[in-house]
Amino acid sequence: MASVPFHYVDLRAFSYATEDDKRVEDALRLFLPEEFGIDRAESEGHHGDRILVLSARVENADDVRGVLDALEALPDEEFDRLGGELDERVDENCSFFVSLSKQAAFNGEARLGDGLTLRGKVEAYPAKKEQAIDAVAETFGVS
Repeated sequence: MASVPFHYVDLRAFSYATEDDKRVEDALRLFLPEEFGIDRAESEGHHGDRILVLSARVENADDVRGVLDALEALPDEEFDRLGGELDERVDENCSFFVSLSKQAAFNGEARLGDGLTLRGKVEAYPAKKEQAIDAVAETFGVS
């Protein structure tokens, strides 16, 4: 992957009261560079239960490249699915979205699923959805 067509990548996970915060953080770290800082914010659920929001913004090109490399570790069928859904995964604001499995990430595997959210702000000139889709497709080598 020569170029990185993202201004930044945001990663986020929620740790609910029934979950071990350290395990959720470990799952999120699968997609982050080593020793990368994670922001923590406490919130409250509808019934008063504690929710810890773990998030990180990756802006450095080398670090963004590391996040994208982790995405490329998806199983072939999931990576192909991701490439085929770019029109649905890129919005009009040139943001690219992927939901990843928190459980699989904790087990050291990159899989599509629920629990971890990745949002990347795509560099596209002009800043239009079509150009953003093309930039992401080129980055991942899909058509």
